Amino acid sequence: MKSVVLCGSRRFKTEIREFANELKKQNIDVFEPILHQGHEEWTNLSDDYKKYIALGLTHGHFAKIRMADVVYVYNKDSYSGVSTTLEIGYAVALDKPIYAFSNDNDEICRQILFREIITSPKDLIKKL
Repeated sequence: MKSVVLCGSRRFKTEIREFANELKKQNIDVFEPILHQGHEEWTNLSDDYKKYIALGLTHGHFAKIRMADVVYVYNKDSYSGVSTTLEIGYAVALDKPIYAFSNDNDEICRQILFREIITSPKDLIKKL
């Protein structure tokens, strides 16, 4: 069975969850990012604790990238944030195939790393 790690911005939390659920319905192993929205909680944390949490989330997602067969970047409207860009670089270093939701019109260096643009779970499953 193939596995997929999903990467993407918190701004697409709902869409990423829906994409993941469609893959899971077809018995694909899916590693999802942890996408919190509690800005209020975050602002009340100390700077040291924020760094500790960010470090754990970053390395945790890197572990998911190592375990997955393919990487899927959910970059709706060509948006890839800083964390997603780091994850793309990590996946490239591990020689993982990277598929994306849309071309990155703003950054050719990210764009050339995508093997193919795939806009639906059904089409991604065909590639697996």
